[in-house]
Amino acid sequence: MNQRHKIDGQPAFVLHAYPYSETSLIVDVFSRDHGRVALLARGARRPRSVLRGVLLAFQPLEVAWAGRGEVQTLIRAEWQGGQPLLAGKALFCAYYLNELLMHLLPREDAHARLFSIYAETLRRFAEGAREADLRCFEHALLQELGYGLTLEADVAGAAVDVEAHYAYEIERGPVRLPGPGGSALAVSGRTLLDLARADFSDPRSLVEAKQLMRTLIGHYTSGRSLVSRRIFRELQEL
Repeated sequence: MNQRHKIDGQPAFVLHAYPYSETSLIVDVFSRDHGRVALLARGARRPRSVLRGVLLAFQPLEVAWAGRGEVQTLIRAEWQGGQPLLAGKALFCAYYLNELLMHLLPREDAHARLFSIYAETLRRFAEGAREADLRCFEHALLQELGYGLTLEADVAGAAVDVEAHYAYEIERGPVRLPGPGGSALAVSGRTLLDLARADFSDPRSLVEAKQLMRTLIGHYTSGRSLVSRRIFRELQEL
């Protein structure tokens, strides 16, 4: 049986929340030292609850909780400030990050480095969402979860050639091709090296990296359709 414990003063962000009874919420938070945790926020839906204006996505919080089992009890949540509210494209990009974390990050699996990268990415989004920031976060997420990409050497152990063409084999790495490939996992050597360096100044690298990362994430999420991606695509079509 899990023993009851208390955690206090923990930096965190809300990833997702949904109603629980008429007055409460279940809140999924990403905490710095305890990873993704599900918390019961009692009375958070009441009009006068101090939590109503605090449990907002993409805002830095300091939280405390106690309990045992899969869902523990939120004791306190305080807004830490410093993060502007997101809107437009930046908001949809941030929801995409949260969906990735909800689908891929196991509960109570601490990733302090990923937490810092997530917070920094949100700060960048406040200045204007960029495709490059999404690719960097996706790459960091896969690395942190143990799905790190092999980008600077091919499966034969040879250094990736900036002028060569490759097919990226999931769980193995780049396989050199005699010429350009036609699949979603076909990339240039330049794209692989640019992704390793987080350098997306070459437009072609940005396009190919997006295609590659989308295919890899589809693999690791078992082909789940991401709601944020679908909504953003529909808005663009409108």
